[in-house]
Amino acid sequence: MYRPLQMHNHGHHGAESDSPLLVASSISRAVWVAVAVCGVAVIIGLIALWPGSSDRGVDPLGLAGEPLSAQVVAESVEPCSYDPLLGCRSITLVPQEGGLAGERLNFEQPLDSPIRDGDSILVDVTTAPDGSLQIFFYDFQRSTPLLMLGLLFVASIIVLGRWRGVGALAGLAASLMLIIVFVLPAVLAGSNSVAVALVAAGAIAFVALFLAHGVNLATAAALLSSIASLAITALLAWVFVSASKLTGLADESIGFLDALGADINPQGLLLAGVVIGSLGVLDDVTVTQVSAVWELKRARPDADAADLYRRAVRIGRDHISSTVNTLFLAYAGAALPLLLLFQEAGQSVSSTATREVVAVEIVRALVGSIGLVASVPISTALAATIVAGPMAMPNWSELDEELTD
Repeated sequence: MYRPLQMHNHGHHGAESDSPLLVASSISRAVWVAVAVCGVAVIIGLIALWPGSSDRGVDPLGLAGEPLSAQVVAESVEPCSYDPLLGCRSITLVPQEGGLAGERLNFEQPLDSPIRDGDSILVDVTTAPDGSLQIFFYDFQRSTPLLMLGLLFVASIIVLGRWRGVGALAGLAASLMLIIVFVLPAVLAGSNSVAVALVAAGAIAFVALFLAHGVNLATAAALLSSIASLAITALLAWVFVSASKLTGLADESIGFLDALGADINPQGLLLAGVVIGSLGVLDDVTVTQVSAVWELKRARPDADAADLYRRAVRIGRDHISSTVNTLFLAYAGAALPLLLLFQEAGQSVSSTATREVVAVEIVRALVGSIGLVASVPISTALAATIVAGPMAMPNWSELDEELTD
């Protein structure tokens, strides 16, 4: 038996492009069973790894507490209090919160300090043994411009994507919430970082894809393809992180976590970062490929799985070439200050590339790119099989030649 599958139409091409596709009930049922199995596995993982109540209250580095927001009301250059022969920038500020709110306080900064009159800043205020207040500049207050940028982002997504955009934003919010309430506490509680990342990535894929693209067979195909590609990425990351002897200790934040008493495996945390970081790009590719197959089938109802696969892979080839370049440029941009440091130190390219702090980014980029490439044939083959039926299964070994043309 065949079940009509109503497709979402992104354009306005008349009633014909809104006509449903016929999908064999057995295939549809098999896809949803696979989705259900993956969902159950994710739920079991969440229950098993969900962090319990934490009694972490030790703060050996004195990092607990939030800085106070304050408004700079005056600044001038005056002799330093500790050495009148030197010049310092005297800053007058008014805290906006806490017990000192509304009071005028003064503290000194170096002459090259970027703080100016009218700036909104964050400060730490402590009491010295003699009872005097000690004020330390923490950072600039950036909530207002970041809020404006966030609102501009939300507005642009909703204007262009409409209800799909709203779903995408809901998926993004859910993803961030899952990282905050599950991933971070679970890792800090000592759970296996890779297991936490895999479970979280699976949960994020479910929530983000179904919220953004709706609960339908196409989204289910993209979800299964993303999970399969993510498994390949995780396996490759584990193999090459281990083979490259990457410790995960190149990140200075690991040192702070260790000083705070966090029981974290640095190498496992590195692997977890690769897994979660790869998911977003994988989702993009799998959704695009499944959508391409769906539209090709609607345009050519008589096309079999082999023809759909062949045509959609050509689309995926163009997508991959641009996405991989984007991925590499993103990692290169993030590591640009570090690369400049090594270049200024006169180190060769080979020496720089094998340093752990750079090799980590190379492994991230290459492993993520391989997973990205693998997602194209996986998602295309699955989507083509779904819409063309099991009797039209092509000889995939012959179609591999299409990827090398």
